[in-house]
Amino acid sequence: MNVIGDVQGRTCILQDDIIDTAGTIQKGASALKAAGADRVLACAVHGVLSGPAIERIENSPLDQLIVTNTIQLSGNGQQCKKIVVLSVARLARPGDSSIHEETSVSSLFCVEDLWTRR
Repeated sequence: MNVIGDVQGRTCILQDDIIDTAGTIQKGASALKAAGADRVLACAVHGVLSGPAIERIENSPLDQLIVTNTIQLSGNGQQCKKIVVLSVARLARPGDSSIHEETSVSSLFCVEDLWTRR
């Protein structure tokens, strides 16, 4: 792992689409802390968190891991104080309604429409 840029005294955010065993996130957080980062946060859409993931997260220098509820956390994951779960319900609801009502879902993929719907 190499850190490019100055992270001394900064809050750093690691972002990934899926975290499975958390090895990469753990190594990235360690590299950032070693380079002087003040805080390290991580986020991912899908928190698979299999095998040694929870233990790695708990023992890592991560301050917080944010995942969505697209995959239910295990009991150990729910007990981990570093993990915060955000719901995707607000994002999924318009699509569900459009499908149910048999109307177009194409507007859901327009960035401008999504921005004004916040």
